[in-house]
Amino acid sequence: MGTCLQDIAPGHDRLDFVRKCILRHSTTYRRPERQRSMRVCNPRGALIHLIIISSMMEDCLLSAEVKEGDVLPPTIHKLMRGYNKYLRPFFDNGPVTVGMSLDIASIDTISEINMDYTATIFLRQRWTDERLCFDGNKSLSLDGRLVELLWVPDTFIVDSKKSFLHDITVENRLIRIFPNGTVLYALRITTTVACNMDLTKYPMDKQTCTLQLESWGYNVNDVMFYWTRGNESVSGLDTLHLAQYTLEDYYTSESEAVYETGHYPKLVFHFELKRSILYFILETYVPSSLLVVLSWVSFWISQSSVPARICIGVTTVLTMTTLMMGARTSLPNANCFIKAIDVYLGICFSFIFGALIEYAVAHFCTLHQPNRANALMYGQEMQEREDEMNGIVTAISSSTLQARKRQEALASREHTSESERLAASPPEPQGPCYKSLTLLQRALCFLNCCRVENPHYIDNYSRLSFPLSFIFINFLYWIYYLYL
Repeated sequence: MGTCLQDIAPGHDRLDFVRKCILRHSTTYRRPERQRSMRVCNPRGALIHLIIISSMMEDCLLSAEVKEGDVLPPTIHKLMRGYNKYLRPFFDNGPVTVGMSLDIASIDTISEINMDYTATIFLRQRWTDERLCFDGNKSLSLDGRLVELLWVPDTFIVDSKKSFLHDITVENRLIRIFPNGTVLYALRITTTVACNMDLTKYPMDKQTCTLQLESWGYNVNDVMFYWTRGNESVSGLDTLHLAQYTLEDYYTSESEAVYETGHYPKLVFHFELKRSILYFILETYVPSSLLVVLSWVSFWISQSSVPARICIGVTTVLTMTTLMMGARTSLPNANCFIKAIDVYLGICFSFIFGALIEYAVAHFCTLHQPNRANALMYGQEMQEREDEMNGIVTAISSSTLQARKRQEALASREHTSESERLAASPPEPQGPCYKSLTLLQRALCFLNCCRVENPHYIDNYSRLSFPLSFIFINFLYWIYYLYL
């Protein structure tokens, strides 16, 4: 063993040292070929051989630690000797308290399809280990690789889907020990965390996401978590810039996670994100509204221009369908979400389709009432002809007036006699058949009232009713989704 201690030098690789040491010690345990062959065939001999090799490795590692003690500071060498990393601090004296703080370096991606976000954080943990107390007034900053020799909390991110520790150029870990035994352990982690989103008001929505930290194996009787400075334990959010969101509020909380295996400490960081709507106004809302206005142009085109009006109607319908499909590409295909943008696109599509149906109705009425329509179209010309014949009408009007008076007097006498006869006769009984006929007559009268006298008036009504209805529905839409 002394020869092994002489071979190692400051900065020498420990693995090479252990290998050489085992080779040298193995020469002292050589046996004859017969014994070695028996040992290979005998399982008990193989077990004894493994025990001997493990003891030699422990001796060599101990020798390496003793030799490194000559080059390492005496304080670190003294702390590491006799330290058991498998036992937590205060093993028999209550739970160890671990304080945590976060520094949010960036939030790179927020995905509505996967309902998660990706963030890079600096996680800092502080606890006190009475076995690491030393004399002095300065802290010791150790290499991050020495964390394998110390006890550290088994903290994990609850809703993490995928995480990794940065290791360029070395693993981004920091260990700092203070004279009173306080240990500072810092990590740089990039993690993808699940976030349950409510997309009913998308893109005018607000999402509240969380970052939850728990202990994997130690329950509340062994480890207690706490935020070192309350809400101020999380920093870096003031300088955080997101592409599609703005950070409105954040806060921290402490609780316990209850599982079948027990109660575990839990820290939660809540942050609220509000989506920026300007992009969607320029990308979706304005184009869809302009398509609706474009469909109204057909109301000012003559009904005889069938290709022009059909072309405008079909083109706007197809364009609106493409716009609706493009708006859904970045959203989850879930039936449980009826999003605000889907409602608006549905309203716009309904108005565009309604403009196309309006021309179909107007054209149908024109084909079934050609004489009346033509008469109204040429009504002004007929009025001019009547004005020219005004002299003739004036001459005949006197004789016509006398004849009309005689007819009115005769009609009044007939009406009086008919009313007296009806008053003298008994009233007719009103049965179920009579009531059914009355209802049918009223329905026919109502349909007759709804009959369009002039199909050209349909466009005139649509020029006013379509814009007013669209403005009113827009007013209700924005009030509901922005303020309710």
